[in-house]
Amino acid sequence: MVFKPVSSPHRHAALSTARVMQWVIAALLPGIAVLTWQFGWGTLINCAIATATALLCEAAMVALRGRSIRFYLNDYSAAVTALLLAVALPPLAPWWLVVIATASAIVIAKQSYGGLGYNPFNPAMVGYVVVLISFPLEMSSWLSPQSLLAAGTSHASLGESLAVVAGASADGWTGATPLDLFKHGVNGQLVDTFYAEQPLFSGAALAGVGWEWVNLAFLAGGLVLLGRGIFTWHAPLAMLASLALMAALFWDGGSSTSGGSLPLHLFSGATMLGALFIITDPVSSAVSTRGRLVYGALIGVLIYLIRVWGNYPDGVAFAILLGNFAAPFIDNYTVPRSYGHQRARRATEHPQ
Repeated sequence: MVFKPVSSPHRHAALSTARVMQWVIAALLPGIAVLTWQFGWGTLINCAIATATALLCEAAMVALRGRSIRFYLNDYSAAVTALLLAVALPPLAPWWLVVIATASAIVIAKQSYGGLGYNPFNPAMVGYVVVLISFPLEMSSWLSPQSLLAAGTSHASLGESLAVVAGASADGWTGATPLDLFKHGVNGQLVDTFYAEQPLFSGAALAGVGWEWVNLAFLAGGLVLLGRGIFTWHAPLAMLASLALMAALFWDGGSSTSGGSLPLHLFSGATMLGALFIITDPVSSAVSTRGRLVYGALIGVLIYLIRVWGNYPDGVAFAILLGNFAAPFIDNYTVPRSYGHQRARRATEHPQ
């Protein structure tokens, strides 16, 4: 007689690591498509360079560790890191900047700690911050969205885009992002008056022409992952709710000291990418349900503080790295109550 074990208190996941990463890649495609539509070929070129660099760096580091290259490349985690970096970096960024960012993410932030599952910081955000601090000029050279280009014109062709990535000038296509404009351009004006003077906020655009669509595309992809059970809702919702709360509290209707409207903070910059693809990383985030709520809320508040009172227009990367740093501390105080015990205990507390 064969007995089939019963495992009612446990849930066995049918998705392998590789399958989860494949779903993440698929969920990123809407955002990549909209970025390409609005900003030209640069995003796809970033994806190609970053992916090639990530796979080469991963293979080299795994070989140095004496591990199976094929086994580690087949989990797709390096490709996911590459794509997250590619969509965060400015389109038509110099090829060497993409290489430095990706190599930093894989070599320093991931493999130096032992590879997937051991990295305390999100590798993509480490790579992004390395080049943001080191090369601020190149990291601020975003393109104007397609919707703002003159009638009958479009972004650079594939050949022209490759030439720019290789070193040619892109001044004819570059422009400020909505958060750049808000951070550096108000200069005492009423915010509503300032917005009215900026083509980037023309029409019904509440968070910048083109940028609303980018964030909505990442929101759509993230909801697919949520529906598939790839991550839980706690950290993303807490981050977006705390960011929205801060925006509502410090928005006074449009004076020169206002901190930016709620739509601007939610649908501009890397808000949805951070909320649905970065902070949901199970390795570098908090573990428990309560911990994820605290973790997400902390990151949302930090994003607002950096955007409004810090030195960088979009504080998503810095806020997430600070959240990664705080995650073990959060876990220590949010350990759920074990079955059969009357109270929860801290992770560092010895059981009685």
